[in-house]
Amino acid sequence: MSGTDRAIPVTVLTGFLGSGKTTVLNRLLRRPSLAGAAVIINEFGAIGLDHLLIEASEEQFTLLDNGCVCCTVRGDLVATLKALDRRSRAGEVPDLTHVVIETTGLADPAPILHTLMAEPELAGRYYVAGVVTTVDAVNGWSTLDRHAEAAKQVAVADRLLVTKTDLVLAEALSELQRRLAVLAPAARQSLAHNGEADFDILDVRHVGAAAEPDKIAAWPEMAGQECDPDCARDHAHHHGHHHAHAHHGIQSYSFVIDEPVEWAAFARWLDYVAALKGEDLLRFKGLVHVTEQPERPLVLHGVQHVFHPPVRLDAWPSADRRTRLVFIVRDIARETIARTLTKFAAIDAASIRAPDRAAA
Repeated sequence: MSGTDRAIPVTVLTGFLGSGKTTVLNRLLRRPSLAGAAVIINEFGAIGLDHLLIEASEEQFTLLDNGCVCCTVRGDLVATLKALDRRSRAGEVPDLTHVVIETTGLADPAPILHTLMAEPELAGRYYVAGVVTTVDAVNGWSTLDRHAEAAKQVAVADRLLVTKTDLVLAEALSELQRRLAVLAPAARQSLAHNGEADFDILDVRHVGAAAEPDKIAAWPEMAGQECDPDCARDHAHHHGHHHAHAHHGIQSYSFVIDEPVEWAAFARWLDYVAALKGEDLLRFKGLVHVTEQPERPLVLHGVQHVFHPPVRLDAWPSADRRTRLVFIVRDIARETIARTLTKFAAIDAASIRAPDRAAA
């Protein structure tokens, strides 16, 4: 398949104000692996400045300004991606190999993901490769306390990149990383030293694209309902408030289901969750054992009310063939999820349980 025919991965780079997105993007763009990448940057305000700091060629760079790409200019985002595709196919620019969208620091990245996952004009040409969220090691803790937007940016991430790590003590960095693991248990964490990231942005792949099977198998062991008691006490002691308040109602749950599920009933449950709880279902990932094809599990990925088309694996990633579901939610009780699985997915309540923490 030629470079102009294959689907183009899109990585969303987000993170709160001052978390170092532009610095990291500059360093990443110098790597040979991103030579054919296009960059879309949005800024909030009438005069854009961040784009002046990006060291990219004119062919690589597109600016969406005067609004947030996640809300007021979503139409412009669609138009820009279509134009990039057209120019690449016409040979006006080199073959397009990757697109990086840098959001404003105040943005909710979910609508971008909705656009890429559900917009018919983009389907088949682009796919969401993943979400990278930058977190400032110096101010990250207080930012998460004060700003719900920052907590949500972390919660939807596939990769968390902790920046400015050279400016904090190792103990403070470890404490922040533990907190991030609670907010986004299925996200991999990386560190940046002086703006240099220890990963390649092309390696960030969510389940809708090409997640590694062994990572899929580990999702439930990575997620938990909340901080354990020692973690919660530590947060309260050092920061004067309870962990749940600091996370703005965001929690993660995981379930395993012992028995195979009937796909039609499970799909009906997904529709129910999307319709009634979609706004607060920040991220959903699942590896599902379906009765129809028990040897080929389905991988599911959702962001709020939008779900990526299921991906069927060729084989199970491990000997464990139970259904595994991971939820990152806002103000949804674990019991509510379990109850709806029983009612709408026709799953026996006795087969729905938390993963074995000892196996984590």
